[in-house]
Amino acid sequence: MKSPQHLVIAVDGPAASGKGTIARALARRYGLPHLDTGKLYRATGLAVRLAGQSPADEDAATAAALGLDPALLDDPDLMSSANAEAASIVSAHPRVRAALLERQRAFAAQPGGAVLDGRDIGTVIAPDAGAKLFVTARPETRAQRRHRELAAAGDPRTLADVLADIEARDARDSGRSTAPLRRAEDAALLDTSDLAIDAAVRQAILLVEAALGTVGQ
Repeated sequence: MKSPQHLVIAVDGPAASGKGTIARALARRYGLPHLDTGKLYRATGLAVRLAGQSPADEDAATAAALGLDPALLDDPDLMSSANAEAASIVSAHPRVRAALLERQRAFAAQPGGAVLDGRDIGTVIAPDAGAKLFVTARPETRAQRRHRELAAAGDPRTLADVLADIEARDARDSGRSTAPLRRAEDAALLDTSDLAIDAAVRQAILLVEAALGTVGQ
């Protein structure tokens, strides 16, 4: 499907809600580039860890964000559970968010538009996005999804451990002073708790088309 002349789709939500999968599907449907903004924070957290510093050190995290090596986006450790925690910690630093802000806005501003997913896309990065979704699911459901992924990769952590991690990340993301995780006032809510991925993607497409005024055309 052809996209409008310049279409930005913002997809926000907590960890393991399905926002990344939905964002990638929307990018394919509308022929747009996609950015998982969480990977920028994961790469920043990884850079801090590789330097032997603490993700809680805002000076170290900010320096890592400013000098971010794009090669880290393909590092095998980027998506590890240990690095997910580091990413959540560095993302709470105001100066880290400021350092990565323009990189994300430039991606959204490219000719034709883009699909971005994260936690502050519709509220901070692209507040004028043509379509905004807030994708969520019950914490227990999200923990089950993440636990299945980790178990398939050989991670021995229990479901209870994963749920505790999910809840801790939710608290950090929602409670930070700068760009907290929250639903934009004009974002459509998509709860994927009881939806298979195909059904969730179909619902997301309907919500985007409703925002664009193309339903039924």
